[in-house]
Amino acid sequence: MTGTPSPAPGSPEALPQARRRKRSPLPTLLGVLAVGGLAGFILFGNVGKSLEYFVTPTEYQQQQDRLQGKAIRIGGLVKDVKNDPQSLNLSFTVTDGGASFPVKYQGAVSDLFRENQGVVVRGEFQGTTFHATELIVKHSEEYNVPENQADLKKMLQDARPAN
Repeated sequence: MTGTPSPAPGSPEALPQARRRKRSPLPTLLGVLAVGGLAGFILFGNVGKSLEYFVTPTEYQQQQDRLQGKAIRIGGLVKDVKNDPQSLNLSFTVTDGGASFPVKYQGAVSDLFRENQGVVVRGEFQGTTFHATELIVKHSEEYNVPENQADLKKMLQDARPAN
């Protein structure tokens, strides 16, 4: 027979092809699912607790059952301000023209806070009174540079809160 000579018994060519052990993908798949489930729980599990709704007094009045006791922001105009600068107790009414609610707040108040000014308050209702933890006061979006001393005095006079 003429052909290629057979390899010698001790040579590397004489060894049969090594069989690869087939691994099961199940442990890897279970690990990926566990990590994905944990990440999903962390990301979305507490979303409901951290949501904070923004409503007007009229919207709150319509959804009162659903929003009672939850942290919300309520926005409207300020009415009937009673401020005690010594104790930092502030009470006022927030209204949107359709509904009004009393608000209680304790803390420092911005100089921009005054009657008929737009405000957003963060907190929650306890009964019919809104207990605020933060006040966000709307300010004018216009800025006019005073051209002379009289304009500057008028601007400062207008900026002072009315007591």
